[in-house]
Amino acid sequence: MKINALLIGSGGREHAMAWKLAQSPLMGRFFCAPGNAGIGDIAECVKLDIGDHSAVIDFCTAHEIGFVVIGPEAPLVAGIVDDLGKAGIKAFGPEAAAAQLEGSKAFTHEICDLYDIPAAGYATFTSAPKARAYIRQTGTPVVIKADGLAAGKGVVIANSITDACEAVDACFEGSFGKAGQQVVIEEFLEGEEVSLFAICDGQVASLLGTAQDHKRAFNGDKGPNTGGMGAYSPASIVDQDTIDEIMEDIIVPTLAGMHARGTPFKGILFAGLMLCDDGPKLIEYNVRFGDPECQVLMMRLKSDLLELMLSAVDGSLLEHEIEWSNFAALGVVLATRGYPGSYQNGTLVKGKLSYDDGDNIRVFHAGTRLADEGLLANGGRVLNVCAKGKTVALAQKLAYRAIDDIDWPQGFWRSDIGWREVAREND
Repeated sequence: MKINALLIGSGGREHAMAWKLAQSPLMGRFFCAPGNAGIGDIAECVKLDIGDHSAVIDFCTAHEIGFVVIGPEAPLVAGIVDDLGKAGIKAFGPEAAAAQLEGSKAFTHEICDLYDIPAAGYATFTSAPKARAYIRQTGTPVVIKADGLAAGKGVVIANSITDACEAVDACFEGSFGKAGQQVVIEEFLEGEEVSLFAICDGQVASLLGTAQDHKRAFNGDKGPNTGGMGAYSPASIVDQDTIDEIMEDIIVPTLAGMHARGTPFKGILFAGLMLCDDGPKLIEYNVRFGDPECQVLMMRLKSDLLELMLSAVDGSLLEHEIEWSNFAALGVVLATRGYPGSYQNGTLVKGKLSYDDGDNIRVFHAGTRLADEGLLANGGRVLNVCAKGKTVALAQKLAYRAIDDIDWPQGFWRSDIGWREVAREND
């Protein structure tokens, strides 16, 4: 029996999810709110205020929507899954109480303390003077984080007392809005950062792969932090023994702890991790797919995504074995010049943006819109060029070859996505 579905979101992550969801034989009529120019080729894009939960419910009722998939974190933290559930509409993602794993970094640290989950040492503050005094006492380097949602930009690694105090002041002075009303100061962990994803049904967590993204704007991991400039999957540095350790010491205790608290976690649990000399440690949780990690995971996923998501909501994940391509995948973000600072919208993007199914290349849209003159950039991160290959190095070559076919003088991208993995492959 087919099911009508609504996907909420508008980025590259949602385009990749839409592409994979639409492949399911279970999919009936498919909508996306608000979507983008690429998603419009897959689903019916609708103008809907996703912050107005009543409007979303009314739309679902009017169009006989049986399943809602929420892409970004803000609606999850705001309780959209709770409200849809009260209206009798199935939705994929955690309820608000469980979404606090991303909505509050202090909450996540409390969970780690309570259930003995390895993580960075930390302290929380609600006033700048006390935070600055703590920094002067402990020294640097330290990591300054706005406690709440800051679109991936509320984190500063400070190597001096002055930089750390300025980061604290920026939070409390409103640079990140309400997210900075409380600040978490963490110890700086040495090691290599990776991501691990699990799909959860409240009691069971099934591995959804590993990835490594590139947060800095420029080559060599230089420049300001961004929402992500590219990613690859799998990350070979996370071998099976390390995966088992992460699942046993971090993911499973978190899932069990949330269930014991009466706030079971259903959805995507995305663990940002540091591989330290004494083992993996949790840096932070996100409660949805990463962007751009989702794009490379979807390139590799062979299983029916819609079926998996439905089973997570219904509590039947154990009935499904998740299948993956043996190929690696790599994705490069094409961003508007000036990002993550100020940038100009409305520039024309031309060139080859679509490929046949057998080409192992996909161009996922992020910030795009269609106009009379053609495809226009409509955001900081605009396109994700993704490719599959037998190795990360081969996927990298395919992706950059595809970028050569895109004509967008106002865009920029890193030319070294996947550099750590390529170096490992060449050793």
